[in-house]
Amino acid sequence: MDLHIREANTADAGIFGEICYHAFKNIADQHNYPPDFPSPEVAAGMYSNLLPHPKFHAAAAELNGSVVGSIVVSERSKMAGISVLTVNPDIQNKTVGRSLMQYSLDRLEDRFDGVQLIQAAYHVRSLCLYAKLGFEAREMLSTMQGPAIDLQLPGYEVRSATIDDLGACNQVCVNVHGHDRSAEVQDAIQQGSAQVVEHQGKITGYTTAMAFFGHSVGETNEDLKALIGAAPEFQGPGILVPTSNGELFRWCMENGLRNGMQLTLMSYQDYNKPQGPFMPAILC
Repeated sequence: MDLHIREANTADAGIFGEICYHAFKNIADQHNYPPDFPSPEVAAGMYSNLLPHPKFHAAAAELNGSVVGSIVVSERSKMAGISVLTVNPDIQNKTVGRSLMQYSLDRLEDRFDGVQLIQAAYHVRSLCLYAKLGFEAREMLSTMQGPAIDLQLPGYEVRSATIDDLGACNQVCVNVHGHDRSAEVQDAIQQGSAQVVEHQGKITGYTTAMAFFGHSVGETNEDLKALIGAAPEFQGPGILVPTSNGELFRWCMENGLRNGMQLTLMSYQDYNKPQGPFMPAILC
């Protein structure tokens, strides 16, 4: 194959969205799951936001001059994240995905502590590909979706985050993950989606968005419950709750949320096992 990988640009958003929609829909249809994106236009909108961002790096795979796949990597913290990897369904299983992954891993080598990704558990081929490349399965995640819980926990106040809260949010994240995610939190504050929870006069948790694309961290499960309970909705396919956190998983189900599908959090090279409650974002 005459396969060439190049850096992406904003003009690629449309074709990336088209391939992304059909790639995810194809595999989801095979397993009777709903697609991750409702239309190619919605997927293209995601790329339109990611491609200009200075902390995301994207690459396109071209076969005989035509774009057949892409990869987007988040470089917003010490742990890089494989955010989106898609290949045209017509040419899957022909090393395009592996080539894109290897391109990104080579680029990230020695620049970050490690790399993380999240894959759909029903997609066995991608699980095997990532394992062959050196990724380790770390957590099973449950995608929780449903109506807003509209519940306030006594002693836990949830409010919109401001830029003055950034330091406190970073400290919570360092306590749990061993590193901060300052760039993501700052983006979310500027977009107006970030919220913090205060307990006994201090910030004890935060969320960048109670959504598929947002991550959350707390000192205790009560902090995450307060943030979930205050959310007006759960955007996208749902929020990602580590299934091993049985208390939080059961609480979500007891309050009307249901598990739509299982995902696997995987990491390459360094991984700090979280020392407290967390919910990752699909973009890692």
